[in-house]
Amino acid sequence: MVARITSQMLMHTAQANLQLSMSTLAKLQNQAGTQKAISKPSDDPAGAGESMRIRADQRALTQYGTNIGDGLAWLSTADDALSAATDVMHTVRDLVVQGANSGSLNPASREAIATQLDSLKASLLATANTKYAGRSIFAGNSDAGEAFTAAYASTAVPGSSVERRISPTATVRIDVDGTAAFGDGATSVFALIDQISTDLRAGTDINTHLTAVDGAISSILGEQSRVGSRYGQLETTKELNMAQSGSLESQRADVEDVDLSKVILELKTQEVAYQTALAVTSRALQPTLMSFLS
Repeated sequence: MVARITSQMLMHTAQANLQLSMSTLAKLQNQAGTQKAISKPSDDPAGAGESMRIRADQRALTQYGTNIGDGLAWLSTADDALSAATDVMHTVRDLVVQGANSGSLNPASREAIATQLDSLKASLLATANTKYAGRSIFAGNSDAGEAFTAAYASTAVPGSSVERRISPTATVRIDVDGTAAFGDGATSVFALIDQISTDLRAGTDINTHLTAVDGAISSILGEQSRVGSRYGQLETTKELNMAQSGSLESQRADVEDVDLSKVILELKTQEVAYQTALAVTSRALQPTLMSFLS
């Protein structure tokens, strides 16, 4: 039996086809205007999920990049401070060698050297209290204003450190153990210089302090070596971070962005198809007497 095709059936079918064609045209126009393949999750649920994952990874990578930049600044400041401290200690050593020649020095000469040592000690103490962004780089997590007090005591909390997360699985220490670099209290390098200065004024042989001075220089250089190692790790991670950032941006573009030339071509094709459908529908569905009676 042949089904009867009515004018109303033709009209509904034509309307459905026109609506589909118009919807496709509107989608292409939106893509051409925004240059985005996904304007709402329902456009592509799988693509939208992938886009959310990629953007979450990008946000995490951006935070890691910020942490790396902050860490590099901390370590650079620490390296400069330790370099300055090493220079001071080399000058101290030279003065100790000079002052150890007590036979050729009169009290005024010994006093002049002692005064220089006092000045160098003050400079070294100021270096040990170097800060970055308002925080002492040799005091760990301590909230004290200075890493070392006037009595040369370290204010750092034992075992504390300042760290930055630079990847999902890695953190890097960015401060320096002030006690390891300069000692603490009576065993600090500051107390050592004080003792040298006192002995020099008293006319006591200070040659015996050379070994301790050399040990203090070695301690400072040891911490500087550790700072350099961590700085290199951050530099390597920074390069990797930048490479990953480029890769994620490429992935995001593949999921979210459209090929504009391709979309424009499809848009022009769809516009022709829609105009053709309108013309064909208007000719095929001519008004009949029933249209006026209904």
